[in-house]
Amino acid sequence: MTESQHLEYKRELTDQLERTVVGFLNSRDGGRILIGVGADGEVLGLADADGDQLKIKDRLKQNIQPSCMGLFDVLLEAENGKAWLKLILASGPEKPYYLRKQGMSPKGCFLRVGSATEPMPERQIEQLFARRTRASISRMAAPRQDLSFAQLRIYYEETQRQPGPQLLRNLELFTEDDRYNLAAYLLADVNNTSIKVAKYAGVDRVDLSENEEYGNCCLVKATRQVLDKLDLENRTRTRITSKQRQETRLFDPLALREAVINAIVHNDYSYEGVPKFELFADRLEITSTGGIPQGLSEDEFFEGYSVPRNKELMRIFRDLDMVEYLGSGIPRILRAYPRNCFRFTENFTRMVFPIPPLEVGEGSQEADPTTQETTQETTQETGKTTREMILDVLRDKPETTRNQLAQRMGITPDGVKYHLDQLKAQGLIRHVGPTKGGHWEVREDT
Repeated sequence: MTESQHLEYKRELTDQLERTVVGFLNSRDGGRILIGVGADGEVLGLADADGDQLKIKDRLKQNIQPSCMGLFDVLLEAENGKAWLKLILASGPEKPYYLRKQGMSPKGCFLRVGSATEPMPERQIEQLFARRTRASISRMAAPRQDLSFAQLRIYYEETQRQPGPQLLRNLELFTEDDRYNLAAYLLADVNNTSIKVAKYAGVDRVDLSENEEYGNCCLVKATRQVLDKLDLENRTRTRITSKQRQETRLFDPLALREAVINAIVHNDYSYEGVPKFELFADRLEITSTGGIPQGLSEDEFFEGYSVPRNKELMRIFRDLDMVEYLGSGIPRILRAYPRNCFRFTENFTRMVFPIPPLEVGEGSQEADPTTQETTQETTQETGKTTREMILDVLRDKPETTRNQLAQRMGITPDGVKYHLDQLKAQGLIRHVGPTKGGHWEVREDT
């Protein structure tokens, strides 16, 4: 590949690196700088790639304003025994970026023009700076300042990263007047931010069967709780044919994880909105506040060009190995789901993952979400689903217990509880009297 608006080669680490980085940060699409690669694309290698990798991180942190931490990745690559570096840069959300020593002027602000990095005109600098009017989570002060971060420190320790006394400053969790910012508030041990996971019995929002909230704690912890909950709901289906056994999950696990983290990391918290996860009988909807980032087209969004809305969160999630590298999330989701699963408005982004209909018949099975044991949804003997068979038993013997149902159905008590909860949520049955000694009533029209 030849050098272009999105790609530059450098034989070695030079004093011009920051200038080129600023040009990519100020561009619409970001870009890549390959260091240790000749102008013709030949890998030349670096004498000390590991050392250069550390130097790059430190130089970009110290020499560029506004902070570009969270907007770049430095990846160590190797080819034919030669080590080189790939610097991946996102388009920055706080343009214009500039060299700290030169200030916000044509001598410090640069723009990518074709394969060259050129000084930015004074008028364009003024226009870009004028757009910095809407508050961001880095500039907004936290609603309370008595914050603690024990959970965040533990997560850093788990990844063998020593948090150190300057962790919060290194993560840029303070405003310019030295108060905790909104990013800090989201990552604190205690806050008033919670993420909702709702479950409905049908295909609309009428019959709410479950409503959980995860949060009021460090956003990293809340994210892990949401991932665990949705993994539990992501049941395994098994289809046994005469030739093979086929097992599939309701949702692609990798795409689901990427979608959850993408919704949480890129949510626009400046509007006090939080992501929402809703499970229906036929789909999962993931809704986050904020449309496509400003300056990014829909095609560029799908192609993986990255404009992190919350670079502080992006950096921390990447530090904790919860995201791989900039711009990788959407392409990973598109491997499993088409573009039309995404829906955009001016203020929201929604991902819709459909649940494929169960192929009933010979050997069609679906795993119970609580026990992950396979329970037969349709039996060859009766042609009825498990829930239809449970209804038959309860009509005939209303005093039947959960354990008795489990023995009769050939599934676990937890599996029975799952089906009973679904039937109750649909209004098809209700339990009358105490847990022990009570009885079931079945709706007459079932």
